[in-house]
Amino acid sequence: MKTFTMGPALLFCPADRPERFAKAADRADAVILDLEDAVAPAGKAAAREAVAASTLDPSRTIVRINPASTGDYALDVDMLKHTPYRTVMLAKAESAADLWGLSAFSVVALCETAVGVLNAQAIAAEPNVVALMWGAEDLVASLGGSSSRTSDGSYRQVALQARSQVLLAAAAAGKAAMDSVYINIADLDGLAAESRDAVASGFGSKACIHPNQAPVIREAYRPSAEEVDYARAILAEAARSGGVFQFQGRMIDGPILRHAEQTLARAGER
Repeated sequence: MKTFTMGPALLFCPADRPERFAKAADRADAVILDLEDAVAPAGKAAAREAVAASTLDPSRTIVRINPASTGDYALDVDMLKHTPYRTVMLAKAESAADLWGLSAFSVVALCETAVGVLNAQAIAAEPNVVALMWGAEDLVASLGGSSSRTSDGSYRQVALQARSQVLLAAAAAGKAAMDSVYINIADLDGLAAESRDAVASGFGSKACIHPNQAPVIREAYRPSAEEVDYARAILAEAARSGGVFQFQGRMIDGPILRHAEQTLARAGER
């Protein structure tokens, strides 16, 4: 049940830029070394060599590998078998069968195509999958579209549907869910709003593409002092009252108590 804990701010780093690895790991809760989209085809071999030679903390490192349908996939997996890294992000995961060659790894399945989103439930059910993530831009590209967002920065409806579908599939399987990146690096206010929505919706973490985005995500996931005090108070009252009760004018029942427990967990108290 949702044992994936590398969060909340997960920072992508191109795998062909080893001089950035340590800085990325220092700035975020975990680093995602990217062997896929961030690396040009001609640089893939050098990127694998850089990952193999790196000495990051395996408990805080994810390696995004190329899709199972590509020739680079087998080369990525073979390289990783000789490293201490055991958490991989499978790009463009589209079926449960895509996970079968990764039994030696904990897998974050990235559902970022129409097929992958529609098969998210079956993908999440695979035992080596620890989390699902969704990707907006690749998804829209797979639909023949040109942008996942409208002119005001909000997601288009099809992207919102995919986001919800992946979140629901992850939760139904007892797995964690990771929210997609916010590509407007300068818009930290927009990132903060989207991160707060991710927290409230149930995403356990959010990926980012620039070090300056990591503290914004962390702040969004950190409960305020008022939220922590309220959660403590209603849980204390529940211990005394039992069942359904009123507290500060609100009806408190099981779901509200679980919300309170999750707030304290994000505050590091559970």
